[in-house]
Amino acid sequence: MTANDHHQGLLRAIPKMDELLDWLTGEAAPPLADSLKRASRVLRKRAVRDTLAARRQAIVDGLLTDAAALAPAALLPEIGQRLEDLMRPNLRHVLNATGVVIHTNLGRSPLPAEALEAILRVGGTYSNLEFDLDTGGRGSRYSLVEGLLCELSGAEAGLVVNNNAAAVLLTLSTLAAGREVIVSRGQLVEIGGSFRIPEVMERSGARLVEVGATNRTHLRDYEAAIGEHTALLLKVHTSNYRIIGFTSEVALADLAALGARHGLPVMEDLGSGSLVDTSRFGLAKEPTVREAVASGASVVTFSGDKLLGGPQAGLIVGRREIIDQIKKNPLNRALRIDKFTLAALEATLRLYRDEELAIAALPTLRMLAQDQREIGQRAARLKRRLGKQLSGRCRIEVVDTESRVGGGALPEQGLPSRALALRPAGMSVGELESGLRRLTPPIVGRIEDEALLLDLRTVSDQELLPLAAGILRFFAPPRRD
Repeated sequence: MTANDHHQGLLRAIPKMDELLDWLTGEAAPPLADSLKRASRVLRKRAVRDTLAARRQAIVDGLLTDAAALAPAALLPEIGQRLEDLMRPNLRHVLNATGVVIHTNLGRSPLPAEALEAILRVGGTYSNLEFDLDTGGRGSRYSLVEGLLCELSGAEAGLVVNNNAAAVLLTLSTLAAGREVIVSRGQLVEIGGSFRIPEVMERSGARLVEVGATNRTHLRDYEAAIGEHTALLLKVHTSNYRIIGFTSEVALADLAALGARHGLPVMEDLGSGSLVDTSRFGLAKEPTVREAVASGASVVTFSGDKLLGGPQAGLIVGRREIIDQIKKNPLNRALRIDKFTLAALEATLRLYRDEELAIAALPTLRMLAQDQREIGQRAARLKRRLGKQLSGRCRIEVVDTESRVGGGALPEQGLPSRALALRPAGMSVGELESGLRRLTPPIVGRIEDEALLLDLRTVSDQELLPLAAGILRFFAPPRRD
């Protein structure tokens, strides 16, 4: 037989799609995993088609020369893998062992159980999203959380849009379009995704007026810049970086008093806004939303999914006449939030009526409040579970480390923590990190000092078992069928 005859014979030996599909569901086929059994015929057909196409190309390229590789049983693993890939969601649960509590890339703040229950409650049925149950007429979605916002912040009115950048954009568009906004040069921050405050201001139609120096700005700098075209004085809380050394900035209360003397509103963008004093967790103090309102800010904006611990949202609180103007801005409709965000946010805000309850119930605050001893106990339990089974394949030890708040908050603040340090044998630490990241569920840690650190501050008690199972599965010797 010539090489060409063998080549053609292999192509003819490729199973027919319908026959292979029937075999997959027949008694002769090995059992598929339960998740794959649930796959529709459409997905099965796609997985089989792609597998057969790959085998055909391998024959054409001269990479497949053994007809045994075309038997249904030999094709099954690849078909199963393709089916699994087709059925796996793109947005998935991840085990966060990085120690970064508010991890922007990993979805920021996990929601409390109360918020998840609220989403399920309104998501599967109708709701009074914009229906006034008292009057029977059209209602306002903003009223569903406005009362809670006012109660917790001390503001006269409130509004919620889809994130804090949108809150800043909408507020500036309402109050300062075509006019000047005065802001300290040292507060022109860049936020995630390379978005910068000056660019957001430009899109709002406001004209930026920078005052002071990068490290020092005085009240007289603001006052000297006020003119007939001034619409607003803006203070941006630099939550994602710090300037230290020879520095000076104007307190919000002083800026508010200056605004009052000139009849100008004062806005503070708190960024990662908090309703709880972070110093109680041993962290540096972050200004709270209530303190900003009490200091005289006309309007305050902040995020919902950072230190607040809720869903992604941009919260705006302040004087009633200003909030009413913002509500009427046509841009508001493009930036409004949906019923799921409203449900989660309302449930989150209700927890803050009792600060101790909020700290116990909100995963973000709970992780920030954990002490090193508690985290160390969790790390020790995980080490005991892994130790004997990974003997000789991976050296494991519990080490001191530092967690981070994340989310652009308290950038220079470390949280004493404990981590499991994994030093694998027979592979690099980078290969271990990559392999764990490709598991289901993925395990994400960080590499330090020639080891993969799994910081247990950001791993809950409920996640310890799947974390251990994933690590053991990765190190398990290959099956011999």
